[in-house]
Amino acid sequence: MRDRITLVAGATRGAGRAMAVELARAGALVWVTGRTTRERISEVGRAGETIEGTAELATAAGREAGSGGRAVAVPTDHLRHEEVRALVERIDAESGRLDLLVNDIWGADHLVEWDRPLWEHDPEKGMRALRLGVETHLITSRYALPLLMRRPGGLLVEVTDGTAESNSDYRAPLYYDLAKNAPIRIARCLAGELRPHGVSVVCLTPGWLRSEAMLDTHFEVTEENWRKGAEKDPSFAISESPVYVARALVALAGDPAVARWSGRSLSAADLAREFGFTDADGSRPDAWGYLTARARDASVDPADFR
Repeated sequence: MRDRITLVAGATRGAGRAMAVELARAGALVWVTGRTTRERISEVGRAGETIEGTAELATAAGREAGSGGRAVAVPTDHLRHEEVRALVERIDAESGRLDLLVNDIWGADHLVEWDRPLWEHDPEKGMRALRLGVETHLITSRYALPLLMRRPGGLLVEVTDGTAESNSDYRAPLYYDLAKNAPIRIARCLAGELRPHGVSVVCLTPGWLRSEAMLDTHFEVTEENWRKGAEKDPSFAISESPVYVARALVALAGDPAVARWSGRSLSAADLAREFGFTDADGSRPDAWGYLTARARDASVDPADFR
């Protein structure tokens, strides 16, 4: 990834933050965007994770690795056309090209009413979730793809929750199902549109991600003692750190035959089997494989899928 020009859209926390760090560790220049800054907190309401913090972590990783990788933070609301247009113009002016675009924009968990059917779900919250999870991806691609297409070999990665196979069943509630299936379809459609331009498109998903909120809010643990979370829910034993999907992204982007994956929906576990990397603790969790097996046999042990 040395000297590659990359954009991780939605890199304030979670998978996006880890992706920025691992790309810089591998030598890339990473443009990182998000809405929460040290001066302004987004509607997600988590002041502890900022886009400047992501850039600092990524730059430090590049320095420690001696790879020359670094990150540049650009606060951006990806629902605002003018902000996304300005972002891409700045990348063009300062870097002259774009080799990798990662659409990891979401920030809508707080809007999803998980236990409510459509007719009981707050429609304004549901539509806002769709705008954050789908419209942002489309707006970003609209302005960034011409720069990505400038040179053959570019890669667009849509990030979602679940593979095409695992999401073939209903992911209630309806708004969430639509938001998380849309990137899979976007990747498939854009793969066809971009093939003549030498650009590949893949949809990538982590498994059960130990995001900051999953750790400190939902399970009240840390990354150091996360296994205690399995006392609350045994299935948490199959969870993975954000590093896992970040390493998957780096492996995918570094594949000289990346076009073979274009149009496909892939998980971090799928790519770990192909490229041989592990999570930060040396394991290779396969959350989607576990959930598929558990649907057939409730006695399946999560430890068998690590």
